[in-house]
Amino acid sequence: MVPISGAIITYNEEKNIKDCIESLYEICEEIIVLDSFSTDKTKEIATSFSKVKFYQHEFDGHVEQKNRALTLCKYEWVISLDADERISPKLKNEILELKKQPERMNQYNGFKIPRLTYHLGRFIYHSGWYPQRRYRLFKKDFAVWVGENPHDYIEIKGKGGKLKGDIIHYSFKDLSHQIDTINKFSSIVAFNRYHRNKRFSILKCIYKPIVKFLEIYVFKLGFLDGFAGFTIAVASSFSTFLKNAKMYELQKKLIERPSNLRPDYKVQSLKQKRH
Repeated sequence: MVPISGAIITYNEEKNIKDCIESLYEICEEIIVLDSFSTDKTKEIATSFSKVKFYQHEFDGHVEQKNRALTLCKYEWVISLDADERISPKLKNEILELKKQPERMNQYNGFKIPRLTYHLGRFIYHSGWYPQRRYRLFKKDFAVWVGENPHDYIEIKGKGGKLKGDIIHYSFKDLSHQIDTINKFSSIVAFNRYHRNKRFSILKCIYKPIVKFLEIYVFKLGFLDGFAGFTIAVASSFSTFLKNAKMYELQKKLIERPSNLRPDYKVQSLKQKRH
């Protein structure tokens, strides 16, 4: 059996962390939880599992924290989840079978896995939200987290494969949570873009939200997801607007940083290692 490390980063995830860890338990020989000093019961819940190795480090960005978690993993193969994600039963069985076939597994340096999101009482199969295949099971020495915070993803060096089972994503508790997330993530993006000398454009504020709505609702078939698809398209459009509008605040020196940005959040380094 090929041993696998699980990797999760957390901050105040007491409502999610138990189910996340349990979904990894059968396929992982160890589970790394890298926490950024949660103030809830995340640590207490995570450390109740014997396979969990719990660490803490101040949060300086999603990409940075996830790469840091990889350095703590003991085994060559790693599967990475966010705390609001779960391994589906189909994916669990697929990986367990794969672990029994080291020759087949080692033909690749990583496997892309589809992610299926649950939102507004249904699974979302369109709207650009599915299948969203990304490398989540990979050899850590051939992989690195990259991207523009908070929208991170794994790049691998060498040959990649695909798995069929889904990672299940419980992204938002409700619409209020979705709005809070959009507000937080748009602040992170605007803050980083401003410090990379990107500039506000009124034209982008006008046309980009319209284009984003059409992309999600029409071209990515969001209308097939019912009212949830319409909501996703509107929310994505609003998020696109906010990213640009917050650039205006920063560029005009109305603020030094968005008020909802965590005090320990630093500007993302441009020196990301890429394979």
